Amino acid sequence: MRTRVIGLMSGTSYDAVDAAAADLELSPEDGTLRLEPLGLVSEPYPADVREALAAALPPAATTLADVCRLDTRIGQVFGAVAARADRELCAGRAELVASHGQTVYHWAEDGRVHGTLQLGEPAWIAERSGCPVVSGFRPRDVAAGGQGAPLVSLIDLMLLRGRPGVPAALNIGGIANVTVLPAGGDPVAFDTGPGNALIDAAVRELSAGRLAYDADGALAAAGRVHEGLLERLLSGEPYYRLPIPRTTGKELFHGGYLRARLAGFGELRPQDLVATLTRLTARTVADALRPLAPTEVFVSGGGVRNPALMAMVRDELRNGADGAGGADGTAVRGSQELGLPAEAKEAYAFAVLGYLTLHGLPGNAPGCTGAAGPRVLGSLTPGNRPLRLPAHPGRAPRALTVRGPATARAAV
Repeated sequence: MRTRVIGLMSGTSYDAVDAAAADLELSPEDGTLRLEPLGLVSEPYPADVREALAAALPPAATTLADVCRLDTRIGQVFGAVAARADRELCAGRAELVASHGQTVYHWAEDGRVHGTLQLGEPAWIAERSGCPVVSGFRPRDVAAGGQGAPLVSLIDLMLLRGRPGVPAALNIGGIANVTVLPAGGDPVAFDTGPGNALIDAAVRELSAGRLAYDADGALAAAGRVHEGLLERLLSGEPYYRLPIPRTTGKELFHGGYLRARLAGFGELRPQDLVATLTRLTARTVADALRPLAPTEVFVSGGGVRNPALMAMVRDELRNGADGAGGADGTAVRGSQELGLPAEAKEAYAFAVLGYLTLHGLPGNAPGCTGAAGPRVLGSLTPGNRPLRLPAHPGRAPRALTVRGPATARAAV
């Protein structure tokens, strides 16, 4: 039975809320989940919400009053975007909303995750959209001993299965994560380290808050990598040497972290600092992927809009950190070649996870997150109609196919 789902996503860069709509249908004959994209709408956070969120995130101190206000305001913003997506993309016929919420803390210590917190009260989304809402995807995986991330790895695996060689997926948001499907081996997925987090933090500080990111990679392209700083950033961070699966967030990689590591380097040209941080992201991505020998990497997330970063990722995967030639055969492609636009992939992924939850199917990949086993993820908030759960389909899908991808983006 076909279900029309809206997936809501705001990543660790917390710049906007994306809503991707899709028709989803599981074929009982071959166990394939078919996704027909209906499009994407995106709205930036209101300035006051974004400022309040930035002021409350670690390492800043906050109060329960601030948390309550943010939980409400973020839920209201998500609800407004969901209603818009239903109106503009679904002709008012959306049946389910899947909300990732806004991650504000991921409690990781000593190589494991103890808890995770996403804000954006789903009652506001259900009230505004009228649809039932699946939310709170990560905590169940964490409760089962998993990292709670990257949950998108399950969708990556369904998209990558059957491809030749060793396919991999890379998402570059505030934090970068990878999913790799080795030939004949068990899949792996983990966070590699900072994606755009440190680049964005540097640009905001250098511009006194006027700029939020390195638009088109212009600063990085104009700068030169400071090798001494790059070495300090690489060698001085234990996270890069933790065993996989591992996960991290802005609890670690934030502006204060960067300021502490710049101590003693004196004045650096702004463009040189941004070039160095961009190379750091590319190097840590490549260092994480190289031992797994991927033959192709499909990239998504905001990082794909940074040509300087993408050029460095290609360079690192082609040459290796020591110039001796690493994963020489690695092809770097956009996730649109799998049918999902790079800027919308995560929102579509959570639409899939919401569909799985509604049908009583597991939404995690235990081998990737480290959980004790498959788990049905999330909590369900009813909409304005009686809640009727569909019949259990009997088995979980192993493959995901995308039909007629919609690449048009609605006006912001």
